[in-house]
Amino acid sequence: CWLEIEIFMSATKICIVGGGFGGLYTALRLSEFPWTPEDKPEVTLIDKSDRFLFSPLLYELITEEMQSWEIAPPFAELLANTGVVFQQGTVSDIDIEGKQITLQDETQVKYDKLVLSTGGKTPVDLVPGAKENALPFRSLNDAYRLQEKLRLLEEANPDKIRVAVVGGGYSGVELACKLADRLGEKGRIRIIDRGNEILKDSTDFNRKTAIEALEKYQIWQDLETEVEKVEADSISLIYKGQTDTIPVDIVLWTVGNRVSELIQKLPLEQNESGLLEIEPTLLVKGRDDILALGDAANSYDGDGNFLPATAQVAYQQSDYCAWNIWAMATNRPLLSFRYQPLGEMMTLGTDNATINGLGLKLDGPMAYVARRLVYLSRLPTLKHQLTVGFNWITQPLVELLSP
Repeated sequence: CWLEIEIFMSATKICIVGGGFGGLYTALRLSEFPWTPEDKPEVTLIDKSDRFLFSPLLYELITEEMQSWEIAPPFAELLANTGVVFQQGTVSDIDIEGKQITLQDETQVKYDKLVLSTGGKTPVDLVPGAKENALPFRSLNDAYRLQEKLRLLEEANPDKIRVAVVGGGYSGVELACKLADRLGEKGRIRIIDRGNEILKDSTDFNRKTAIEALEKYQIWQDLETEVEKVEADSISLIYKGQTDTIPVDIVLWTVGNRVSELIQKLPLEQNESGLLEIEPTLLVKGRDDILALGDAANSYDGDGNFLPATAQVAYQQSDYCAWNIWAMATNRPLLSFRYQPLGEMMTLGTDNATINGLGLKLDGPMAYVARRLVYLSRLPTLKHQLTVGFNWITQPLVELLSP
């Protein structure tokens, strides 16, 4: 009995701040290692939300192809029987010398090892009026706000619903196509981007497929165009030195990624964007007790190429992060992160997607099904995978038999 108490009191405390792909999957991986009773740590996951968000499927909420419980399961459910403690709250301060985290409600959490996976946020204050009148599309609450705005517009039954999507990257294109499916003939959708082409970082195959989808939906592309200001019912655009103000009902902002203020104020080495500088092992430079991954870290692949803040990068980093924490606790060698590019997938509306990677090029309904199956396999736990998969199988039958 006394031995058990002594082991418990001396257990290494691992605290993970941020329950996105990097944070949650690190916690789950840590719970799977064959810890000895002497080495087994206390793992605490802190997040301001009570739910994990599988963000690549957030677009499916707009067309009601999926329900929120499928893509945003509660942390308590995912971490049940793992030994990981979930603490809901917003972190207000991290004392890295005292190794203590303080939450807004004054709760304090001690740690021995700290994992920073705080994610980022979409900056909507880059142009006048955007913060007040434009909607980001990054969180579950963002999706709810957009759904409510769409509902009110649809109930008003205007001749047309005008939507401007700022940003011609993956998120902007996927969002525009889903909106086109939902709004149908009423939709008047445009994508605004300062570049000379959409999806500038995408493969040629996926870009070509996406352009074809945009043309099919009659989604207008305002390229080489900048936003001057956003107002409640209009957006002002600058094209070749000329300003044009057009009426809009909804402005969606999908460009940019800003590091959280919490990370920016830490006395740790950062790049000019505020991203934490890390070693290949994911340890923050100059520290042997702090690791960082995902949107909080300045990440590179094995060839020295910068890695964008994507779910795929954070998902792969979580394996290395968990291994290296285990390795430090059990005197094993640490591993340097090696990113494996598995290709890219995009949804281009209901029953349409594009996939390019690992020698596979696929578009249309088959790509749509393949994308859903790949993401099903990436859901956090086997139980959740089975629950969601069963719902996908039975839902068409329920709809068919419904009166």
